[in-house]
Amino acid sequence: MGELSITYTVIGEVTGTGALEYGNVSIPLDEALSAWNRPLEDVFPTETGVEKKSLDIPAYSTDKVYICKNKVAKLTCSFPCSPATTVSSTARWPSSARREVKQRVFKNLTASDIRESVEMFREEIRKSQIIMFPGGFSAGDEPDGSAKFIAAVFRNAVLKEETEKLLNERDGLVIGICNGFQALIKLGLVPEGRIVELTDSSPTLTTNIIGRHISKMGYIKVVSNQSPWLRKAALGGVYANPLSHGEGRFVANAQWIEKLQANGQIATQYVDNFGSASTDEYWNPNGSYMAIEGITSPTGVCWARWRTPRESETAWPSTSRWSRI
Repeated sequence: MGELSITYTVIGEVTGTGALEYGNVSIPLDEALSAWNRPLEDVFPTETGVEKKSLDIPAYSTDKVYICKNKVAKLTCSFPCSPATTVSSTARWPSSARREVKQRVFKNLTASDIRESVEMFREEIRKSQIIMFPGGFSAGDEPDGSAKFIAAVFRNAVLKEETEKLLNERDGLVIGICNGFQALIKLGLVPEGRIVELTDSSPTLTTNIIGRHISKMGYIKVVSNQSPWLRKAALGGVYANPLSHGEGRFVANAQWIEKLQANGQIATQYVDNFGSASTDEYWNPNGSYMAIEGITSPTGVCWARWRTPRESETAWPSTSRWSRI
């Protein structure tokens, strides 16, 4: 193939100096970033003054694997849509010739709509191996957003029973993205692995430490390999993901943090460009305890996080078999 002939003008090149350079002028990137942020710092602060300290935890590695006994030719994923569901890309992400996503909308205009939707959701879950809880911005992303609606729906006795059958009898999987993370927390599926009533000491998600919405790129490090959702991820690998949320701060007491760490349930952490987790708000933008970005259930079959994973970061389980701890 011959060279592409186009007209162009070179306006610059990327170097390893960490500075913007033109002629005899050199401006360090840190200085340029500081100058860019300074004019609006009083209006939209980027820091709250929290103490900066390291939050690194040892990677959790295990080779004890449970092989699923239920084999299927094609995976089916139930994608329950609620009012203000927005993460449609999440539904498109796993589609392939060997896996299918079933999107169904929960209608709630009338009592009859609700009864019909519950029955429809039950039937879809019964035929699925995976439930994916998407994100959304209900009522302008009011506190807890669409997570309150999703959690209320799945606390219905019929859907609770069908969800527990999927997990306990059919070796199914559950994943929650964005407000889906909120929903799994509110249901108890993470970190408990089952739908339970929450207590005052239960882990939760709350308003970002900065007190407002954040939108930026973040670095996410995989610190546990126990979940089948992380089958292709490199333990200790760091992946760049976009972040956009107002209530992404993971909060839990010391006993829960210790338990999650000991069980390998802390799946991912926010880290800096050197792969180190800390309280530094530039890298841990919502101020999550232990810089936690994603957690799993004790067995790893339920996974909740803020962003849709990339194919290179995670993997949908094989259609013939998948493994869990």
